[in-house]
Amino acid sequence: MAAKLTPLKDLTILRHQIPAHGLTPNTSLSHKPLLIYRSAFPPSPALTPSLIESHLSSVGVVTPQWRYTMYSTSHFHSTSHEVLGVSRGRARLCFGHEENGGRVVEVVGKGDVVVVPAGVAHRLLEDLEGGFEMVGCYPKGCNWDMCYGKPGQESKIEGIKKLPWFKRDPVYGDEGPVLEV
Repeated sequence: MAAKLTPLKDLTILRHQIPAHGLTPNTSLSHKPLLIYRSAFPPSPALTPSLIESHLSSVGVVTPQWRYTMYSTSHFHSTSHEVLGVSRGRARLCFGHEENGGRVVEVVGKGDVVVVPAGVAHRLLEDLEGGFEMVGCYPKGCNWDMCYGKPGQESKIEGIKKLPWFKRDPVYGDEGPVLEV
């Protein structure tokens, strides 16, 4: 069984540029926005983590690596962009660091996909239904790290400038929101 996708022409896309906060660069280095694809996978009882993983693997842009919630501590990745497919529940997430006046707080739910550019801090604020789960994916060939915007991470942060952006959309392939930014 294949995962059903919302047609691209009907997809609601949220785009957010987030200012740096201390040693958390957010979108200030890549200038690529945080993207949220609302119900890219129409939520239904038939939508499972395995179907999300199978679809994303078949597009071939990212590799699914884990199923989990989101850490409740603000963190970011300096070595990879991240694609998160929400497979269960609803949660309030914070992007950009909770102490950043320019932060973005969004509620995401089953079927949403979040594209988090390298350097964008993210954390769980609240699991709204219990059991919130995502499929975490990274571009093929990328290994992710954990950064917290602390002194000593400056060289890692500089490396974000060298990371290539997506050549194909991780959900839609040859078309899609990541190619329009």
